[in-house]
Amino acid sequence: MNGGAIIAEVLERHGVEFLFTLCGGHISPILVEAKSRGIRVIDTRHEANAVFAADASARLTGIPGVAAVTAGPGVTNTVTAIKNAQMAHSPIVLLGGATAGILAGRGALQDIDQVSIIDSCVKRSFRARRVADLGPLLEEAFGIAQSGVPGPVFVECAVDLLYDESVVREWFGSKGGTGGGLKGRLLDLYVQRYLRRLYAGRDRMTIPEAATRATQAPRESAIRAALERLSAAKRPVLVAGSQVVQPPDQAERARRAIDRIGVPVYLAGAARGLLGPDHPLQLRHNRKQALKEADAVILAGVANDFRLDYGRQIRGSCSIIAANRSRHELELNRKPDVGAHCDPALFLEELSRTSSNPNHPDWPPWIEQLRSRDRSRDIEIAQMASHGTDGVNPLGLLRTIDEILPDDSTLVADGGDFVATAAYALHPRRTLGWLDPGPFGTLGVGAGFALAAKLLRPESEVWILYGDGSLGFSIAEIDTFVRHHVPVIMIVGNDGCWSQIAREQVVMLKDDVGCMLERTAYHEIAEGFGARGLLLDKSSDVMQVLEQARSTASSGTPVLVNAHIGATDFRKGSISM
Repeated sequence: MNGGAIIAEVLERHGVEFLFTLCGGHISPILVEAKSRGIRVIDTRHEANAVFAADASARLTGIPGVAAVTAGPGVTNTVTAIKNAQMAHSPIVLLGGATAGILAGRGALQDIDQVSIIDSCVKRSFRARRVADLGPLLEEAFGIAQSGVPGPVFVECAVDLLYDESVVREWFGSKGGTGGGLKGRLLDLYVQRYLRRLYAGRDRMTIPEAATRATQAPRESAIRAALERLSAAKRPVLVAGSQVVQPPDQAERARRAIDRIGVPVYLAGAARGLLGPDHPLQLRHNRKQALKEADAVILAGVANDFRLDYGRQIRGSCSIIAANRSRHELELNRKPDVGAHCDPALFLEELSRTSSNPNHPDWPPWIEQLRSRDRSRDIEIAQMASHGTDGVNPLGLLRTIDEILPDDSTLVADGGDFVATAAYALHPRRTLGWLDPGPFGTLGVGAGFALAAKLLRPESEVWILYGDGSLGFSIAEIDTFVRHHVPVIMIVGNDGCWSQIAREQVVMLKDDVGCMLERTAYHEIAEGFGARGLLLDKSSDVMQVLEQARSTASSGTPVLVNAHIGATDFRKGSISM
């Protein structure tokens, strides 16, 4: 059994269905052996998109997503995507090829110190030294990726660990000697010693049992203290973030807990869609105002970072109850009155078992007050969606998409201004029916996220919402969709501009330098990759083009809608920092 087969066996034992990659000679045995075990190898056009796909796979299944990339630039191309996964708490195992250990530091192709480059972006890095180490290290990597605060782990696999022993011995037999003499004999001895160490213990190698995921349960004292604060509250608010649906097998428990607690709730990040589109406790607009008025706020897996204005959105006299897997995020910028370093979904579940607060007399009027504001904002959005623009009204387009979204749909958000608008106009239909990058705000996640979503949910309509700027990061992955028969629907809000940046830059600095793009014919580019491309440049054609796109995708062909959107003031005053 070569090293590639050992790795494939571990992946199979963990239930990994897809291995995302961009091929390279350093990792070929991993790909071949994975395929032989029934693991589907999905090759992308850029290594970052392989990691984005692994990230989405982890979010949707709870099993660490796996990407394999070749040495040197293959590994360095993943850095942004790996950092995105780290900040989004996505468990990923990244397998990185490397030059043979005996050649390290001697000028071999693509030989760099990969571990030092990637260390700050992962929970842990491993460098396998022997074939016998591969299985145990990979098992440990899976365990670390899922434990505590989930995140990525890097395992470096030198090329001579992966190929058959006979092949490796042939390599070094032909390259190690110098043709005789004392120097040649010493070098041959050195090579033979290296090979003995490389294969030492392989015959006695055992791969440990698959690691189980440990959960962080809340302390009883924290539950009692939270219940006391919540019972005294007249205007409570719950903000639930991505941690309540990660891993996804606890999402249903979190939903039931929110029902029983009875607190009005704002969903953030990957938690959007947890309660469906029309839950009576769910609110979507004016969160900042609600937090200013609240006398108790529960932060379930949400940090007081830039998204809550570093805690300043919550008034000083308000009781803050927070549950977070990360101790750092739990107390970031503002220490909570009740802090629980635990799994937020378990915290909500335990709180709901002891809470009888849905009967609190002050809460129904408070909830109705918040819902009234939501209805007013929805009316404003509907009015703005009907306004004429110099192209397709983006709000009108998004509201039409919302009208036709089926219950099993999945939305992937990849962009700035257009996608931020979508967050107000669209109602995700299901748990993990909305996938966005997370707090790193990374552009370019769309293709990788949608690739994994459609592979894992083949019956679901998967829509990517692209800005015309973000599309440029992954447009070549249309080729990947075509080759692997992944019929996603791509909607490009094309305004020929990096609008999220221009909104502030032009107003503050009176210059649009670096912000302007062309209204590129992206639909023609899609056709060139073998997908279907549709141009949408009239508001009157929105429904017809969208239905055409859905029909095309349902027949098995990826489709891109190039929507020439007009400018609106919907996000006037928004900033990008």
